[in-house]
Amino acid sequence: MSQRQDDPERGTAVGDGAEEGAASLGSAAPAPSAPSRRRGGARRACCHSARGAAPGRAFSSSAAATGGSSETGQTKRMDMGNQHPSIKRLHEIQKEVKEIEQQVVVFSGLSTDRDYKKLERSLTKQLFEIDSVDTEGKGDIQQARKRAAQEIERLLKELEQNANHPRRLEIEAIFKEAQSLVEREITPFYKGGNCISDEFEEGIQDIVLRLTQVKTGGKVSLRKARYRTLTKVCAVQEIIESGVKQQLSLPLSNDAHPSVSKINSVMCDVNKARGTLIALLMGVSSNDTCRHLSCVLTGLIADLDALDVCGHTEIRNYRKEVVEEINKLQKYLDLEEEADSTQAYDLAQNQSILKIEEIRKKMKEINSLLLKTENASDLFLGSRAELQGLIARLDEVSPGKNPCIREARRRAVIEVQTLITYIDLKEALEKRKMYSEQIAAEHQSHKAVWNVLGNLSQIQQEVISFDGNRTDKNYMRLEELLTKQLLALDAVDPQGDERCKTARKQAVKLAQNILYYLDMKTDEWEY
Repeated sequence: MSQRQDDPERGTAVGDGAEEGAASLGSAAPAPSAPSRRRGGARRACCHSARGAAPGRAFSSSAAATGGSSETGQTKRMDMGNQHPSIKRLHEIQKEVKEIEQQVVVFSGLSTDRDYKKLERSLTKQLFEIDSVDTEGKGDIQQARKRAAQEIERLLKELEQNANHPRRLEIEAIFKEAQSLVEREITPFYKGGNCISDEFEEGIQDIVLRLTQVKTGGKVSLRKARYRTLTKVCAVQEIIESGVKQQLSLPLSNDAHPSVSKINSVMCDVNKARGTLIALLMGVSSNDTCRHLSCVLTGLIADLDALDVCGHTEIRNYRKEVVEEINKLQKYLDLEEEADSTQAYDLAQNQSILKIEEIRKKMKEINSLLLKTENASDLFLGSRAELQGLIARLDEVSPGKNPCIREARRRAVIEVQTLITYIDLKEALEKRKMYSEQIAAEHQSHKAVWNVLGNLSQIQQEVISFDGNRTDKNYMRLEELLTKQLLALDAVDPQGDERCKTARKQAVKLAQNILYYLDMKTDEWEY
């Protein structure tokens, strides 16, 4: 439709103020799954006799394994002791497979990773074990063995799909860009310098934003892969920002005190360590380890502790700042060592994000109250004041240079502004009903615009309540309804009436903003 315009900020880092408007991030269409690789001959050979052509469900109980009918728990327990040894063995194998399955579901690496090879070997080994189970020609055991083999084949396929999912490969491609950027910009650190270029800062910010826009579709393995990659890149971003701030106050002149020379020397070593840490986090260093760097940092703190700076407050504060810098680097080393821990670096636990979520929680309470109340006129005044207060609180949230926080705040601002607009329009429509005589004398084109505004108010209420995705029929229906309203506004001829021109322009903007909001609600943006 001609009235719907592209958001100029779509896919880019957004501005800081609450006035950022109802722009929406773009949403990439899901790419098709990567084709499965041909499995090795050894695996095919080992399960040839165990697999059947027809798909089947993996058995999960003795009844499923034997094809038995519904029984009481007591009867099942009695039968367990009378099961055929082959069925018992299949149950044992299945128990082991279930343990492996938990690792397969959350596997977030690539097919070249050591953990991938380990899981693949473990599953293939279980196929060999199943193949060795003697069925003695009995149909029920043959069926149980076939189902067990099919379950392992399913897990092998899921493992392969996780490692080769288009979104997983997209995450890896973005990370490789970050690695290249680090390799280009890290050289000054190794020389003991601390000159951080604008290109380095802006490049890392862009990488973080692009990672937040990768759609996971709620898939656990993709969420974990994106989370771990963001962990590393956001850590690098914080290290860079810390280095920029530290440049402002350090170092002191060597003439100030004999100890200053040593502190300055340690600060030079800290800058080198900062570069080494960034390289380790990004996987571009093959000459160092986290353990060795930790020992180096501990040694630097010991050197600083040995200095006598009694009676020199300025120098003592200088030393304290350097020690704090070292402790910050040590924190990121701990992060790298605890990379598998979901609490190691959780964006959802960021203080600014927590403030935003607290504000959104209050906004949702107001939203629920407004949508449930039939005659909401009594609530309009109080709700509007509360919502405007939430906008002010969002303005106070500092995003720093973190695109994730900036985008989270922008989206929260749009949510609150949408509710304020909803209240304003509802109130305007209610007041209009009280002036029937003036309405009768209105220009026809002006009436037509108000009719569209009435329709938009109803549609906006549905959009605010909508909680689905873009494949839902309701989404397509709402999008079509909004398109029809834009076309209806297109057909309005103001005939030179300035009031009508202004009203139509505002109505078009409102319809476009509702469309943007609907897009934003369904673009699956995540922390």
